[in-house]
Amino acid sequence: MTNAIPALQPLTTADRITVMDILRGAALFGILLMNIEAFTGPLDLSFTGVDPHWHGIDYLADALVYVFVQGKFFLLFSLLFGAGFAVMAQRAQGAGRDFTPIYLRRSVALLLIGACHALLVWSGDILLVYALLSFLLLGTRRWPLSMLPAMGALVYAFAVGLSLLFALLVWAAARGGSPLDSAGSMRAAQEVIEAQRLAYGQGSWAQANVQRLADLRHMIGGILITGPEIFGMFLIGAWFARSGALADPMRFAPLYARLRWIAMPVGVVLMLASAAWHPYLAPGEFTVQTGLSYALAAVASLLMALGYLGWIVHARHALGWLAAPGRMALTHYLLQSLLCTWLFFGYGLGLFEQLPRAWQLVFAVALFALQVGISHRWLARFGHGPMEWLWRAMTYLQWPPLRRTPQAR
Repeated sequence: MTNAIPALQPLTTADRITVMDILRGAALFGILLMNIEAFTGPLDLSFTGVDPHWHGIDYLADALVYVFVQGKFFLLFSLLFGAGFAVMAQRAQGAGRDFTPIYLRRSVALLLIGACHALLVWSGDILLVYALLSFLLLGTRRWPLSMLPAMGALVYAFAVGLSLLFALLVWAAARGGSPLDSAGSMRAAQEVIEAQRLAYGQGSWAQANVQRLADLRHMIGGILITGPEIFGMFLIGAWFARSGALADPMRFAPLYARLRWIAMPVGVVLMLASAAWHPYLAPGEFTVQTGLSYALAAVASLLMALGYLGWIVHARHALGWLAAPGRMALTHYLLQSLLCTWLFFGYGLGLFEQLPRAWQLVFAVALFALQVGISHRWLARFGHGPMEWLWRAMTYLQWPPLRRTPQAR
């Protein structure tokens, strides 16, 4: 790396689209509320709906997260990733520079960061999947603007269609007298959960790394479903950036109003219907009900993610304090994993499966509040978060200034 200034440089503070930082901050908080369950207990026992082993306020907390948080902010973050790609591409085009080498370095750097996170810290990592799918975005760079939302919805619908196809196959197998062995897959899933309990709850860091490798192979296999959801949101996010809907929200006031008052309520109704009909998706279970329930929840989550987008943009002036953690989203995402695995895993303080569900949410709120405070203090002196600074250095092959300069304030 050199100290030479490249023709296409990282965004300065003045060049940033503030509403994108606010949205990232909100998404970071939602992701923590979702992930805290997977930090405090087995990964494969998380994200399964409303777990019936909880009772009272803990059951209510689990239900609230499932209905209003799980999957929604992850999709919002995916949308913002696609928007970030489009912003970089627009800047490169405006500067008349070749965008491809810079973007490929950015994706490779994220791939390395995600691999280290997934294999050495926490196997619930999403950065690795983002990095793998990000290479596909280059092929969409010159797509017509009007094509992006339709293709995004179509790609997302592919994941929903797979769930419906799965339900149809299960139904057809049962009608044909050869029902699929759901009990066998549930036993296999339980074995994985017990292995995670031993490795993460009682094992050493080295033993946990072995389990993380096994979890990573399972996670990569799940890209068939999660990949289309993520990539579909990438394309929708690219439209929001290229159209100017994020840079100039006032010009798109009717769109955001429809997201707030149509997409959000419809999404909530569908999500409540899914949760009421089939609230718990047991690990390894595959039935007609699980396939249909997942498909319904996926549609609801998309609508709610867009609804959250509409509401956050509408309240952006009141939510300006979220911009600071949003500018340090990568740093804080990794910091959450480092802190939580140290607190809860066996090679740390060993509080694995000891925190009640409601207290998990209290802890997540307190942790995010701490991160908000850290972000504001850090960015008062520095131009980037630590990991954002490293990511930029790997992308632009130079060490960007870390301390804030008068021009960047």
